[in-house]
Amino acid sequence: MNGSVLTVTQLNRYVKSVLDGDKNLRSLFLTGEISNLKINAFSGHMYFSLKDDAAAVKSVMFKSNVQLLRFIPKEGMKVICRGSVTMYERDGAYQFYAADMQPDGVGSLAIAFEQLKEKLSAEGLFDDSKKKPIPTHPQKIAIITSETGAAVQDMISIIGRRWPLATLIMCPVRVQGDMAANEMCLALCKVNAYTDSDVIIIGRGGGSQEDLWCFNDEDLARCIADSRIPVISAVGHETDYTICDYVADLRAPTPSAAAELCVPDIFDIQLDIKAIENRLLSAVNNIFERKKEKLKDLSSRRVLSDKYGTVENVSIRLDALRTRLESDYFKNTNDKTNRFTGLCAKLETLNPAKTLLRGYTITEKKGRAVRSVTELKPDETVKLHLFDGYADCKVLSTERKK
Repeated sequence: MNGSVLTVTQLNRYVKSVLDGDKNLRSLFLTGEISNLKINAFSGHMYFSLKDDAAAVKSVMFKSNVQLLRFIPKEGMKVICRGSVTMYERDGAYQFYAADMQPDGVGSLAIAFEQLKEKLSAEGLFDDSKKKPIPTHPQKIAIITSETGAAVQDMISIIGRRWPLATLIMCPVRVQGDMAANEMCLALCKVNAYTDSDVIIIGRGGGSQEDLWCFNDEDLARCIADSRIPVISAVGHETDYTICDYVADLRAPTPSAAAELCVPDIFDIQLDIKAIENRLLSAVNNIFERKKEKLKDLSSRRVLSDKYGTVENVSIRLDALRTRLESDYFKNTNDKTNRFTGLCAKLETLNPAKTLLRGYTITEKKGRAVRSVTELKPDETVKLHLFDGYADCKVLSTERKK
């Protein structure tokens, strides 16, 4: 190339070929701190710079690789990237093409777990106020787990022994791998839509963090939060915590523990029933003894022990009352008779006919009794009422007493 005049395009193309031909730059690991982080809303590609204390390099990660990340890269986060170095001919600048990215010092799964936990917690999905109560005596229990393995057999055995009255609705799903979360979401929706289950157990036995990762799926967490039926999360061992544990209505440390927490022990209930039965019998016996003593007391009273004497006393009392009643009746009758006779005599003295019999008359004018001489005028006709009849008379003259 000595002595040749190159175009800018030729130069950039040559430098790019040199970089692409260097085996050391085809696949390398690069550590640094993320800065100037941007994700193109249209293409989904992620653009950023990796920097250390002295230098920085422009970097890009294509959408297909971004979608495979199990955490969300953030400004200032220190990461280790795997990728290659090449030149972007148009700008004449070399840049790092990242194919994969891991947090430096902390696993990507741990970062993703904390990020999702923080997000859902901020939305209130973990609030105690949203937890639904677990029924104490469930009739139907839906179990969403793998149809193989010790976990499901342990749950079936424990529930069957502790609470054989319950009906189990088995919902076999994958509990590991990329499709597991989708299958569990679908099973949750079907149980809510098509069954009258009282409670749901979702989970699996122990495993690595990667094995349990499907229980940290955001869609699954939201399905559990939206379930109208209470959900018990039973994932892994006691030390394993997943997002499902936080969003579920109850977290069980193991699948076996979930089965025990889900149902009562029928033997304990039988003992409780027996204790209640004994208390009821004791209460009935106490009532019976009290009534027996009261009956004994009543039967010993004179009214029952000397019934003829009591009847005689009542008969004597009735005789006394009869005598008193008769006396009061006759006395009252005599008083009324005497009063009536006096009133009749008084009325007799006031009888107008008696007055007329003694020679008095009643003068009537126009149907009314005449009380004063001033009511009469000469030549007027009046009627005189006598003891034994009437007489029509004519007034000749009047004279008023002085």
